Amino acid sequence: MLQNCALNIGVLIVIAGSIASSASAQDCDRYAWQCQGWSGPPSSARPRGAPQPLPPTYQPGYYQPGSPFAPSYQTAPRGVLPPGDNAATPDSGFGAQYASLYAGVDGERFPIPAVRLSDVDPNFLRAVVNYPTSEQPGTIIIDPQSHFLYLIQDGSRAIRYGVGVGRQGFGWSVVVTVHDKQEWPDWYPPKEMLQRQPELMRQMSELQSGIGMPGGPRNPLGARAMYLWQGNKDTLYRIHGTFEPWTIGQNVSSGCIRMINQDVIDLYERVPMGAKVVVLPARS
Repeated sequence: MLQNCALNIGVLIVIAGSIASSASAQDCDRYAWQCQGWSGPPSSARPRGAPQPLPPTYQPGYYQPGSPFAPSYQTAPRGVLPPGDNAATPDSGFGAQYASLYAGVDGERFPIPAVRLSDVDPNFLRAVVNYPTSEQPGTIIIDPQSHFLYLIQDGSRAIRYGVGVGRQGFGWSVVVTVHDKQEWPDWYPPKEMLQRQPELMRQMSELQSGIGMPGGPRNPLGARAMYLWQGNKDTLYRIHGTFEPWTIGQNVSSGCIRMINQDVIDLYERVPMGAKVVVLPARS
């Protein structure tokens, strides 16, 4: 079960490769970073290393009355409704707030385009929420069934991010730690996987640690990865980015915890090595 992340990523690579090799004009609108001639994110993008602004704050069940970002916008209370229910189209004020959070990112080794907000269920955009818990600030709590990741803050608050999990959900419940953090991580599929899917070799090269795919916009681990260990053992699960923001809130492709690149960068900058990660069990 612990190899689900790597195994399903292989399927994603084959699909992504076919998309990139036969990109139409419409594909280039959606997969711009994979198309020749794309000039990268706009000059107004947030510079690398600039302080991350806190996302909008709302009370469970609704955005705070009087807020400048769509006070009429309704979202589901935490864990009550499945993804997609009670979602609304953001108005111009709401969109302006999130446009800054999900702008393109300057100064990266590879371009990170702005997220087209219409591609993402607004329930899964980054927000500060009420989240009473006995866990200490700085702890990550992952609720795979609701497709949310929480970074615990002071005062019974948390920064909540939308995530994607594997096609079969995420049937793993455990307490682990962030053992390593990598920017633009390389990906090393297991040898058994390469034997079963030899077509993946077209995407691989000889890297420092063996046969793998170097970090970059075609790499399914995205712009950042946090490696989850239990004691002295690598669980083979990662929290990582994706260039496919429309998959957030769904059970598709990789079995790891997948985040919008802008969100995984935000989390990466806030979380130290050794941080505690609690994966909640599935609810019956």
